[in-house]
Amino acid sequence: MNADTQTHREQLDRLQEALSTRQSTQLFAQAGLSFVVALILGGATAKLFWDSVKTPYLAWLGLAATLALAVYAATRLGKGRTVLADELARYATMLELRRRLGLDEPAALPR
Repeated sequence: MNADTQTHREQLDRLQEALSTRQSTQLFAQAGLSFVVALILGGATAKLFWDSVKTPYLAWLGLAATLALAVYAATRLGKGRTVLADELARYATMLELRRRLGLDEPAALPR
């Protein structure tokens, strides 16, 4: 192996290690779960406001928690999209390195 191939191989190993854990998936899961909980809590809070003659303090607490969860979900979603874009760019780089090294060529496969 020449030095250029060795450098590409090391870079490919680093990229495969970095891409082995998908951080964007975890961020999207956190966003989705937070949004669902915010919807459920928002519905319960709306029911408290609707059924009460005078405004209950628990409803204001529920409203604050609902808004906090919605903001948390939006932030996780935004960060997840940013991390996903980075992961896709690194994946494209990894595919390019695999092409340069000839790892995906059918003729190079052992028979």
